[in-house]
Amino acid sequence: MARLTEQLGAFVAQLTYDQIPEQALPVIHTGFTDCVGVMLAGRNEPAVQLLQQVLAPAAGTSTLVFGNATASAPEAAFINGTAAHALDFDDVGLRGHPSTVLVPAILAEAEAVGASGKDMMVAYAAGYEVWAELAQRDPDHHHNKGWHPTGIFGAIGAAAACASLNRLNAEQCAMAIALGASQSAGIMANFGTMTKPFHAGRSAYSGVLAARLARAGYTSSLDAIEHNQGFLKAVSPAGRVDLESESTVGKEWRMTTLKLSVKKYPLCFCTHRALDGMLDLVADLPVGPEEIEDITVSTSLRNATMLRNSQPQTGLEAKFSMQFAMASAIIAKSAGLGELTDDFVQRDDVQSLISKTRVEIDPRDHPTMPGYAPYDQVTIHLKDGRTIQSREVEAVRGGPDIPLSRDQLWGKFKDCANAGKAEDSAQAIFDAFMSLQNVDHAKEIPGLAN
Repeated sequence: MARLTEQLGAFVAQLTYDQIPEQALPVIHTGFTDCVGVMLAGRNEPAVQLLQQVLAPAAGTSTLVFGNATASAPEAAFINGTAAHALDFDDVGLRGHPSTVLVPAILAEAEAVGASGKDMMVAYAAGYEVWAELAQRDPDHHHNKGWHPTGIFGAIGAAAACASLNRLNAEQCAMAIALGASQSAGIMANFGTMTKPFHAGRSAYSGVLAARLARAGYTSSLDAIEHNQGFLKAVSPAGRVDLESESTVGKEWRMTTLKLSVKKYPLCFCTHRALDGMLDLVADLPVGPEEIEDITVSTSLRNATMLRNSQPQTGLEAKFSMQFAMASAIIAKSAGLGELTDDFVQRDDVQSLISKTRVEIDPRDHPTMPGYAPYDQVTIHLKDGRTIQSREVEAVRGGPDIPLSRDQLWGKFKDCANAGKAEDSAQAIFDAFMSLQNVDHAKEIPGLAN
């Protein structure tokens, strides 16, 4: 049996900036920049404020949500990670949300240890590639078992990232990864509540803690990932996980092929293909809610399972509702932060369209996108007997095939900064993360100095 845990530890310990492929660097810049933007937007959300109130952290080494308060690095990672995921507007990849865990953990620990921008980029690469290595070993979908991949993979990815920042040796890195594995958690039943962003924050906290414990000499099993009673087997939906193959981490750079998907809408990513289709459709063929008999959305079983709220009553619930996404697109011609309020969701016209929308399962698998159907499509039946249909949407805007331009990314970042009342420093923060390799010390980044 391959000693996967040790192989991952060795990769993290020896990784340097010069080893990162050139084509991976824009992915890292995007991951940091987009995550910080949505963190700013989410920093005043109740999930964040309540967590900070309960933790009541003492002043420490690391900045809380780019504000004036500080905390210890683990607590800062916890609160900042929760803020980054609070609006479900953060990037998507590796079956979950990598940056919302990796970036808060890295930022918090980078301040504490005095890391450079290049150190932070290496840490992100380490966390991403370890996460990718584990996710690709199982052909089945963790969501279908009820796991939230961000929670179960995130703690391990963050542990790898923080082990890199702490310059741990190969055995210590493996210990940190194993410690992260024992902190993996997160169930889908809590989607649509404050507990979903808690998963991301807790994973970031766990990563910082795991690396610090390993640095102090805390022990864990050097086969915790691949053991028959280890992480991969324990979380596997059907037990078909690959425990035997040698790791290709550091040889096959998944960041250059899988990349990240940057969200254009602050709803579950499973709505995004249908939203693209519906918004395009009503832009070309405007229809009023009163004209509609019913709406059908074709999507995959995995997506339908994640979108658990068919009759949402709150903004949080609406983030996981295909029915709401379609209603918002028709009524508001948008599905943004302004629509994800309890008042908008509860409007009579919105609720009426929600009740007229049904999800139809497409059982076919996309050949290269696990969990997706070959395409999503929206069909509207009108009361006058006409039927109008969207295009077959395969590639989503903001995804690897249709990435956002720098200007589009800045537009999202600026809107997020405005939502978080951080517009005065938005440009400086954005520019710093888009050229992170030029930062000599984390505290040079605007908003992090304390």
